[in-house]
Amino acid sequence: MDEVKQLVTAIKNKQLKPIYFLMGEEPYYIDKISDFIEDTVLTEEERGFNQMVLYGRDVTIEDIVSNAKRFPMMAEYQVVIVKEAQDLSRTIEKLAAYALNPQPTTILVVNYKYKKIDKRKTLYKNLKKTGVIYESKKLYENQVADWIRRVLSPKGYAISPKAAQMLVEFLGTDLSKINNELEKLQIILPDNTQITPEHIEENIGISKDFNNFELRKAIGERNAVKAYKIVNYFAENPKDNPMVVTVALLFNFFSQLLQFHGMTDKSPRHVAATLKINPYFVNEYVTAAKNYPMRNVSAIVALLRTFDVKGKGVGANAVPQGDLLKELLAGILN
Repeated sequence: MDEVKQLVTAIKNKQLKPIYFLMGEEPYYIDKISDFIEDTVLTEEERGFNQMVLYGRDVTIEDIVSNAKRFPMMAEYQVVIVKEAQDLSRTIEKLAAYALNPQPTTILVVNYKYKKIDKRKTLYKNLKKTGVIYESKKLYENQVADWIRRVLSPKGYAISPKAAQMLVEFLGTDLSKINNELEKLQIILPDNTQITPEHIEENIGISKDFNNFELRKAIGERNAVKAYKIVNYFAENPKDNPMVVTVALLFNFFSQLLQFHGMTDKSPRHVAATLKINPYFVNEYVTAAKNYPMRNVSAIVALLRTFDVKGKGVGANAVPQGDLLKELLAGILN
């Protein structure tokens, strides 16, 4: 995020490069940087003659270079944006010759999503000499809640740890999807609001009581009544609560709990840093560790591996996933 801010600041200050090669697994910032260049480098009057958007599936590298070598009309620059450039992955290396000697009055923006070019090859080396290469890396799940807070803070909003966790659990690590939901909330909620689980439930449709986050907490507390209520809800709504997601979350939780048992320093700060969790959730691990000795945790991790396979249809094709989940819960609690 800091790298993106520096890049945007340089563009605002007209410290422009002839090529911006935006690549990587996370498309959110690729789109943001590309859109910012598209919206700000040229004035509205200049764009008509000097801004062009191409799509990788419709053009060749030769087409891109031909357009990039044109001169601007009544403007200092022309902007050529290539979207979905990953469709040109088989021939992208042909851009190396242009990258070594780019047209100084052209700003060429290449959106190369979900992939990255080989750093050992000529194109990468030439781009490093003359342009900007930005690699957008996918965030790990434990990094997304902090990203949500950083996105909301400049806009005057805050979010509770549980609400952020609900978004991550429901939407995964897709920053574009998460940002879309956050923008909806910002339209609905007044400035300086702290977004709560109730706001998430009312406006996005994620249950604040029946979700994997609450199931994990109930299991950690050995609250069998609450855990079975949640699992029964999952069984009745299997499309919204796929077993594979639940098992993956529980596997991660008990793997972390195994790591917690092995720690000598169990101070909240050290636990949060080691397990890569928000300090807000440390007490859940303290409680769960009291309820599940290390030997039990090891057995549960093995059990979760077994049910992960079953949940994917191996050896349990005829068994509804809701029934498998109930059987898994019984195995964990007993």
